[in-house]
Amino acid sequence: MASTIRYGVLTLLHTACGAGILAMPYAFKPFGLIPGFIMIAICGLCSLWGLILQARVTKYSKTDDNDDTANDRSVSFFSLTQIINPNLSVIFDLAIAIKCFGVGVSYMIVVGDLMPQILSHLIPESHSTSSLLLSRNFHITIMMLCIVSPLCFMKNLSSLRYASMVAISSVVYLCVLVVFHFLSPSQEIKDLKGELSYWLPNNEPSPLVTLPIFVFAYTCHHNMFSVINEQIDNSFHNIKKLAIIAMSLAFSLYIIIGGSGYYTFGDNIVGNIITLYPQSVSSTIGRMAIVFLVTLAFPLQCHPARASIHHIILYITMKINDAKEIKPSNPQQEPLALSANNQERAMLIRSERSDTLIEEESPLQPVTVPLEGKQFILITTSILICSYLLAISVSSLAHVLAIVGATGSTSISFILPGVFGYKLIGSEMLTTEQLPIKTRLFKYSGLLLSIWGVFIMITSLAASILLGASH
Repeated sequence: MASTIRYGVLTLLHTACGAGILAMPYAFKPFGLIPGFIMIAICGLCSLWGLILQARVTKYSKTDDNDDTANDRSVSFFSLTQIINPNLSVIFDLAIAIKCFGVGVSYMIVVGDLMPQILSHLIPESHSTSSLLLSRNFHITIMMLCIVSPLCFMKNLSSLRYASMVAISSVVYLCVLVVFHFLSPSQEIKDLKGELSYWLPNNEPSPLVTLPIFVFAYTCHHNMFSVINEQIDNSFHNIKKLAIIAMSLAFSLYIIIGGSGYYTFGDNIVGNIITLYPQSVSSTIGRMAIVFLVTLAFPLQCHPARASIHHIILYITMKINDAKEIKPSNPQQEPLALSANNQERAMLIRSERSDTLIEEESPLQPVTVPLEGKQFILITTSILICSYLLAISVSSLAHVLAIVGATGSTSISFILPGVFGYKLIGSEMLTTEQLPIKTRLFKYSGLLLSIWGVFIMITSLAASILLGASH
């Protein structure tokens, strides 16, 4: 595996394997063991196909053959939405904002779950001396005020790039911990084990409640174009190989953690598996590593969420201004000025876009915040306040991940790549009848992937809200 391919694989794998891995065993609960394995495979294949479709459409980003500066290494979601329909760019921004905001909330929920357990092990007398130290809301408040908020207001977060090493180490450690307790469960863990279902259980809620968790776990498509742009050999064959390796590794990881975790606890599994393990040195180390990871990762979710919210505000402002200017006083002259204004605004938005990595834990490049002044402070403060209120109000990690998976993840992983594939692949031909069979299959598979994504979004979001809103 060449170094450039290795870099791309690690980037996609690192992006995908975030907080969702803690809830993967819980996703098995309404499915059972064997259907759970099947859903991991199906969602993995669909996510892989979304990545492959993204690789196929990169060549269409070069729209101006006379522009010597245009090349196939500047592809992005934004550049492709400008080709299909400029209004689609706001959908991508909305999906990114929802996903990053939801992931940030899930990180604070993890802090609230784990910090009381950590302190109860490190300070045994805290059980009797202070209920405050065992309060999840107290720890969420302290983390938000003392660590998360100052980091979110920093203009440059490049110093957090080393958190990727902690992220990968934490995932590996969690995998070892889950497998160890699966192979050699203590009596306390055996007592916690509930009923194990190999097929669909009868007494569980709809599988649609946890289906988005499987989708969420594979979501790395928002970084795919960045990976493609940075590859030395960004041919379709090379990128396809990269995507297959990354998704295969993620599939293996989820099979191990999801299957082992569900088999260990059965239907007594909860949304955050590491909270179930008995107090011990190994469990406490794992919890501390994850708390450290998610605390430093929150600001890295705030950055892309803030940028996307800014783009949405700019888009809405432009639409309002365009509506005001739609009635020209001089029909012969005003449209020309309006067209020039629109072109200038489009250039402004394009200049603010960048293909920086939007990872769940850590960027591999310095992250700088382009916003300044009151708008920067207002958007950042709004994100922090809303995240805090949701984190202290909702205690179910799985429920948050299910909603984020049903909305942001399905849009990024299935719907948008599918739309790109269907609208762009073969667009150089006058009619679809002229397309080769293989190209036609790629094109219409994109349509099917988008339809599948819309189906998951509607049904799973409804199920999560109506059936899974236990908290």
